[in-house]
Amino acid sequence: MNSSNRPVALVTGASSGIGIAMARELARGGHDLVLSARSLAPMETLAEELRRMGAAASVIVADLAVPGGSAALIAELEARGIAIEVLVNNAGLGAFGAFERVTPTRVAEMLQVNIVALTELTQAVLPAMRARRSGKIVLVASTASFIPCPFFAVYGATKAYVRSLGEALSQEMRGTGVTVNVLCPGATATNFFDVAGNAPTMLQKGRMMSADAVAKIGCRGMLRGDRVTIAGVMNHVLAFLVTHLPHWLTLPAAARLTARD
Repeated sequence: MNSSNRPVALVTGASSGIGIAMARELARGGHDLVLSARSLAPMETLAEELRRMGAAASVIVADLAVPGGSAALIAELEARGIAIEVLVNNAGLGAFGAFERVTPTRVAEMLQVNIVALTELTQAVLPAMRARRSGKIVLVASTASFIPCPFFAVYGATKAYVRSLGEALSQEMRGTGVTVNVLCPGATATNFFDVAGNAPTMLQKGRMMSADAVAKIGCRGMLRGDRVTIAGVMNHVLAFLVTHLPHWLTLPAAARLTARD
């Protein structure tokens, strides 16, 4: 990276949306950045912007949707001698639709990115963080992690895994100098809905937040050492309701929110 004493943050999914916003926020907070995603051009543009802000920025192209993608990313970090002080596991994929209509390829990619790669990257950076007694990990989940999601079933299930893993690791890391934070955004103004194959509903549009707002909230939660950070007041209310109301009531409501056919 460079010879500065700024801590280095790795952000996955750093070519769009929340990933870009988190990288900018971390740069403002005094971090150098390693950006990783599948698309090179937007990361190079972002890296130039971050350098103008005073941060060193490196780009590593990695496809976390394929087996071995996270191992290749970790190997490249080691080859460059980069020690990660902050890991933002932001890369994620979704797909709307009835479960049997989602292609097996898309299901495999969601599991690989949202669960396998996230877990592998987290496990890879933890030993060095514990040895230094310093480090921060952010796992980007979703408000979908609080309730089963008909017609969005695999995505919701993967994000429930992310939240469960993050909360467990947060407890495991108590007293080690390492913190693990789960960031749960709701509907966010990114290209997520386009990639997932659906348009946001009016209800989702009504509580939609900007990626910049989510990143600011996420970084504050990370710095506080929160176990879980829910982005936005309306999403706090939603999470409270779906975790306290019976599923016979919430599941039909969730289905109406995600179904389109």
